Amino acid sequence: MSSTGSESSTKQSYTIPCASRFRDAVLALAAKRGVNVADLARSVALMVPAETLTAFPDPGEPEAQDREIIVIKSGPSAGRPWQRKPRLQVRMAPGFDAEILRRALGVALAMDKGEAAVLLDAPSHGVSAATHDPEEVDRLKAMVSALAFDPLDEGVQTRDEALHVLGFPPGASPDTREVRARFRILATIHHPDGDYGSHHRMSQLNSAMDVLRGEVALY
Repeated sequence: MSSTGSESSTKQSYTIPCASRFRDAVLALAAKRGVNVADLARSVALMVPAETLTAFPDPGEPEAQDREIIVIKSGPSAGRPWQRKPRLQVRMAPGFDAEILRRALGVALAMDKGEAAVLLDAPSHGVSAATHDPEEVDRLKAMVSALAFDPLDEGVQTRDEALHVLGFPPGASPDTREVRARFRILATIHHPDGDYGSHHRMSQLNSAMDVLRGEVALY
């Protein structure tokens, strides 16, 4: 236990209240990837730009009727069942909050389902990747890469390809508001004038909008 002092100075325990369905989905994804929940949260929170996480819908806290039952293990009430909010527990670097980590895990789930595509190059939230071991950073990038989609080699030609580039699953029917909002989020990240700009990805975003513009009045 000699490492306890050092570990406590670099790691913090986070309790993330969340719906039981969300908790179960995150645990299943972590098991599928062979990692723990903290690895999932850290890989997204460190590699995805802050504005992307802020714009991503918060999966939210559990509803009033969504509770889990645990058995109290110590104290005067030991052995009694107790209802509490479903939650996830993670240990990782300080400087985050439960809502951002919940959003990060939501992004990981969306990426795994093909419902979101994000840029991988930008550490965020004031936590510099330089403060972490380079091998860990490489491992986290590889983990996010396993969840993300690459740009289309042949460009955007079809509706499903346009939806892919904008982070919607094939066959989805987003309305005008959803399409505009998704485009603004991704354009903020990939615009060539930005810190993390990409001509290739921005071109595909514009092409995706051109394809979808033929179906709905986006402007």
